[in-house]
Amino acid sequence: MIINPLDVFLWSVRKNEKDVINLYNSLSPIMQLATGGSMLNFGYWTENTIDPISAQKNLCSYFGNLAELQQAKSAVDVGSGLSAPAIFWRNKYQKLNLFCVNINHEQLSFSGPERNIEFMNSTSTQLPFSTNSVDRVLALESAQHFKPLKNFVVESKRVLKYDGILLLALPVILLRVSALKLGILKFTWSSEHYELDYVKKLVTSEGFIINEEKLIGKNVYEPLADYYIQNRTNLKNMILQKYPNYIEKILYTSILKMKTASKQKLIDYVILKCKM
Repeated sequence: MIINPLDVFLWSVRKNEKDVINLYNSLSPIMQLATGGSMLNFGYWTENTIDPISAQKNLCSYFGNLAELQQAKSAVDVGSGLSAPAIFWRNKYQKLNLFCVNINHEQLSFSGPERNIEFMNSTSTQLPFSTNSVDRVLALESAQHFKPLKNFVVESKRVLKYDGILLLALPVILLRVSALKLGILKFTWSSEHYELDYVKKLVTSEGFIINEEKLIGKNVYEPLADYYIQNRTNLKNMILQKYPNYIEKILYTSILKMKTASKQKLIDYVILKCKM
């Protein structure tokens, strides 16, 4: 796959909706090559987790339990990626009807028709649902791309039933850090670098109560980095089948920096369970 480095740089800096689509269409296959699956999240790693697919399923399971999906009839997965998390939840929660909302039509088309899942090509800031009509709004590792994030939160409140739940999982920075401290992550962490306090204040200012807050960065960044480091030779060979060598070098450097930033408590990974 031929990728212009300048394009990647511009996509990462501008971060508008079109840029996010281009970035994911060009680079998400790296995640698929490295994991052998279609989930695009970092995963939740425990002592018994041996590979990325298991970690990604762990995160989906952890997220689904927090969202109380077993008690829900409808859930909207906003920024649904290749729909693998929605398929996972559909299989686990048999009575759940899911709606995958994504601005990226190519990603929406990836899985083909699925039982109890409806695919909707729409933006996160104008959700195509009537007021007080859904039980859950889910944003699993996607809200960091929503601009403006406030509009998504407002829309989530509008479409949720009065006893509904908004559940967010996203990478955050813990304090205002300089570009120097973030290093290469300033560019390769291709999303908004939201501070944890900013996200929490935004959610509560729009009328939500944060029912639970889980900081799980130590179970996300460092074990993922360790896995890549330990298996780099095999992973590199797979990536080089479709991508030039410099892409893998940038990826590896970013992963090392991600591990360091996590250890230094510059970044974390938060899950917020929000109710009205």
